[in-house]
Amino acid sequence: MSELAGLLHAARQGDRAAIDQLCALLYQDLHQIAHARLQRHERMLLLNTTVLVHESYLRLLHAGHLNVTDRSHFLAYAARVMRAIIVDFVRQRLAHRRGGGAQHVPLQTDVAASVPTPEETVLRVHEALEALAKVDERLVRVVEMRYFAGVSEQDIAAALGVTERTVRRDWQKARLLLLTAFQEPGSAAVLA
Repeated sequence: MSELAGLLHAARQGDRAAIDQLCALLYQDLHQIAHARLQRHERMLLLNTTVLVHESYLRLLHAGHLNVTDRSHFLAYAARVMRAIIVDFVRQRLAHRRGGGAQHVPLQTDVAASVPTPEETVLRVHEALEALAKVDERLVRVVEMRYFAGVSEQDIAAALGVTERTVRRDWQKARLLLLTAFQEPGSAAVLA
């Protein structure tokens, strides 16, 4: 555990080698977080767990320094990075699917247009989380860690410095706020 503490301290100071070693040391944890996140959307994303972990590693390394204090805090930060990667990937796919700069010709597909694609659902969740962040940042962190990363309530509580009961209440509150933000039939399954 002292090795981890030393690496975290060095990463806070901007030591890229420490970030590299930290990612290597916690690779299995990062892999589990990525797997939990992609498990729900593996058919639509065309991303695999290893690619998501490696892209996260590159973004963590590019950051230069990490403002994390312990293992749980590092994993929570990595979960946020993974969420950003997934959202960026979905945006690229949607832009490409819609033809990028090509001229659009409308079709009479009223029913099909009203049903969001899985990619659009990911973006809607992301946008709802951005709106929720303006209300309560901690609720967003709970959703990111639990929904996007599959982190346990105990680890979330440790990372946020609150009790597990507070994490459960925050999760319930966040779900209610996000579900009301969707206000469409079938949206309840998104954060179930």
